[in-house]
Amino acid sequence: MRKLHTDEIQRLSAEGFKQQAKRPIILLADNIRSALNIGSMFRTADAFALERFVLCGISATPPFREINKTALGSTETVEWEYFEHTLDAINKYKSQGYKIIAVEQAEGSVFLQDFTISASDKYVLVLGNEVEGVADNVLPLTDVCIEIPQFGTKHSLNVAVAAGIVAFHFAV
Repeated sequence: MRKLHTDEIQRLSAEGFKQQAKRPIILLADNIRSALNIGSMFRTADAFALERFVLCGISATPPFREINKTALGSTETVEWEYFEHTLDAINKYKSQGYKIIAVEQAEGSVFLQDFTISASDKYVLVLGNEVEGVADNVLPLTDVCIEIPQFGTKHSLNVAVAAGIVAFHFAV
């Protein structure tokens, strides 16, 4: 076994990626304070060809040096938009027929592996602040809350890691 060289991976060009069909999945950052986490989430959106990345509240937006450290150019390929208020973003996409999914440990949450994904549905995956999680005023507007099962002592994942796990689950 050997690692593939970069020229063997058959990566799309930025223009090819922009023209490629996207999965009807939107990542939404609800007041995520770390620009490094935002950059990592841009890469996740690129890796799984997600429709877009929505940044809300205090979440940093490109161009920003700290985002670029982890985004590695994906801010140039992934469609993104900014909303000052998370509720405005959720209302926009809810009115367009998206299912709003909070990724949070909450009363009545469904474990990720138990949630049935429909190929005919469009989804917004809401990921919350590193300390506070998804805002309390956002949860009532969601269609369901999904939780990533955890078996250690912390019961807490980095938000960018959680985004990657959930995006993979929804995209494959």
